[in-house]
Amino acid sequence: MKGGGHGGVQSKDLKSLEGKSVTLTGWIDSFRELGKLTFIVMGDPEGNYQAIARDDMAKKIVQVPRQSYIKIWGQVVRGQGKASPFEVRMDGFEVINSADTVLPIDPASKIKSELATRVNNRPLDLRIPEERAVFLMRAKAMKVIREFLTGSGFIEVDTPKIIATASEGGAELFKFDYFGRPAYLAQSPQLYKEELTLSLGKVFEISHYFRAEKSNTVKHLNEFMSVDVEAAMAKKDDAMKLIEGLVREIYYRLEINHKITKSFPVYTYEYIANNAGLKFGEDLSSDVMNDFGKDKGYYFIIDWPISLKPFYTMPKGDTLSESFDLMYGGLEIASGGQRIHQYEMLRSRLKANGLDPENFSEHLKAYRWGMPPHSGWGMGLDRLLMVIMNKENIREVVLYPRDSRHLAP
Repeated sequence: MKGGGHGGVQSKDLKSLEGKSVTLTGWIDSFRELGKLTFIVMGDPEGNYQAIARDDMAKKIVQVPRQSYIKIWGQVVRGQGKASPFEVRMDGFEVINSADTVLPIDPASKIKSELATRVNNRPLDLRIPEERAVFLMRAKAMKVIREFLTGSGFIEVDTPKIIATASEGGAELFKFDYFGRPAYLAQSPQLYKEELTLSLGKVFEISHYFRAEKSNTVKHLNEFMSVDVEAAMAKKDDAMKLIEGLVREIYYRLEINHKITKSFPVYTYEYIANNAGLKFGEDLSSDVMNDFGKDKGYYFIIDWPISLKPFYTMPKGDTLSESFDLMYGGLEIASGGQRIHQYEMLRSRLKANGLDPENFSEHLKAYRWGMPPHSGWGMGLDRLLMVIMNKENIREVVLYPRDSRHLAP
């Protein structure tokens, strides 16, 4: 049985092909010479396996630079060692593309290269099985999210990333000239997804967004992936229940060793602020949250002061808001709540936040067309994956991270 390219036979198929002739393509990870035999660890997108070359072929293949892309053919046999359960006893090989003899990363080395070096050479970095596994899991997580939300009645949408008005106000925006007019890169799909509840009811988007922050911490990026949902006739508690259900589903479907068995605890802003000796209305800093979140898993913070939340957040009484943050330890994973759906109240909140309603006229007009009450959230996918995969730096789970210091590759 022969197969060319990655649509054909791969390492994962070998266990079902014992005794059969196969053709595989992949890269040379490492060699081990033993007498007239050469043992080759081969790699492909599905994993690593061992191939065995004999006599003249054994001498020739060791002349090929490691990481070169080659085709091999031979018979699948049961493995004699621990390298792989099944091996390929080679009848021949062909070099498809030879690699340089000196490479910026050695995927076969037991010593991991610096993160910056790995990021700047990411395609080669992904030939390391452990690193490749991170992004295979990322892809599976996105598939789970889509299936969970569509299964819950949500419609996937895609909204513009070039916008004329800041979605949430503030200065953390990339501004540029758009044919003689000022424009910005979107921080979130917030205003669009709210508008779409008018007719689509329940919507979600998974996409890249941008924040012009100069901080270079292990949890911040200037381009990040966000999962956003918005649902008509949903309240804050409904939005909280949805995101908790989604996180549980991701852990279950990805078969994460650490299972979530209990409901996420809920704390009020006031409780945390009082514990930290803060006055009502002061924001909860990273230091405060790291201290409070120590040894905690997932939990919610609710009843934030309205002064600390964006203009579209529904007030709760005079000073609080119908909002929540989903945390893991001291790390914010998501933020959401109920939104304002009345035209006059939204105008009032814009003014209270120092924003000119005229700059939001295109958004506000939808609130004169019978806007339903609605709630939703935005979740940082990169941060969630950081937690799931137990990584210390967000750049470990992003293929090509963008921050204020790095634009390449």
